[in-house]
Amino acid sequence: MAERRYEYAPAGTLPGLLQRGRGLGALLAAEDPSSAADLVYGCIRWEWRWDSTLDDRDVYLARLIRDLELPLGPVIEMLAGDEGVRERATKVLELLALAGSVEARDALPPEAEEEDEDWGDPPRSQPDPMAELASSALLELLADPAEPENRKVGALNVLYDRDPEPGLVPLVPSLGTADGEYPLSMLPLAVWKLGALAVSAARDWAASDTRWLAVQGLVTLSAHGEEQDIPTLIAALERDWVERTWCGPDMLARGLARFGSKTADAISLLRRFWLWTPHSYERHVYLEALAAMGAAGMAEAYTESLWDCQSEARRLGVAHAPDRPHVRERLARLRDDPIEDPEIRRAAAARLAGLA
Repeated sequence: MAERRYEYAPAGTLPGLLQRGRGLGALLAAEDPSSAADLVYGCIRWEWRWDSTLDDRDVYLARLIRDLELPLGPVIEMLAGDEGVRERATKVLELLALAGSVEARDALPPEAEEEDEDWGDPPRSQPDPMAELASSALLELLADPAEPENRKVGALNVLYDRDPEPGLVPLVPSLGTADGEYPLSMLPLAVWKLGALAVSAARDWAASDTRWLAVQGLVTLSAHGEEQDIPTLIAALERDWVERTWCGPDMLARGLARFGSKTADAISLLRRFWLWTPHSYERHVYLEALAAMGAAGMAEAYTESLWDCQSEARRLGVAHAPDRPHVRERLARLRDDPIEDPEIRRAAAARLAGLA
């Protein structure tokens, strides 16, 4: 089976580095390509990403195959695998073909022609009767325990389209689903629009035993909290580390980064998240937060990021990696690499021109 795998290897090992798409993994693999080959193929054969819509791997893995000069045979064989394996192998081969590999191009199946389908005219949307209600009436509806959830969601949707409504703030704790597990749909967006108006209440929400309400409080404090809220944000980050909660610490990192060196107590935690997170799309956020706090070792972290799987991390590396010979060499490769993001290629060219 080629399903998502949860048993990530430790972050300091080559398997763990490659599974996470870390730049250091690519650098270590280059020291002994033959020993790394099975690990690289395994990262294509099995789905290690926690979110395939956000965690990038295609360019990273294609570069490993190309730069380590690994045989394409094992990747081509994966085209006969199940849908997930076939899709990952196809994307890698497409990138290698773009980079000039004739073998990769010849191995790709011909593109199937898409049939045009006539779905008819789209249905006309019906006017929302709640849109005619005053905000005070919508708040009364939200406060009524007898109102069904779907009507409350409709009311929240209308409120979201209006100017921020402070009267929503005291109602927030009561606007969870019947099972108490989640906020009603649209509530997080409506609260987000309140901005600083919700900060005072958010301090109480963040201390709630109701998980979704505590998260809502932390989201608000991360975006709009004040210096007095720093201990709350750091404590939440510590809990996330202890509980290995990988979804969401980037939000806390952004919140702490707003206060710069005043949140230096969080540097060790954020460095651990940067090293260990399986969500590679969050890695650049931790890097930016560490830089805002004045963390040591940023030159090495930026340099490693030039090989990272995520374009956002590579962009930071291009902008901030120190001027060293191997950095210039990497910048030149990124500039000239046909499978690199065009924006990063332009950034690398501009950085090199500035170093000349």
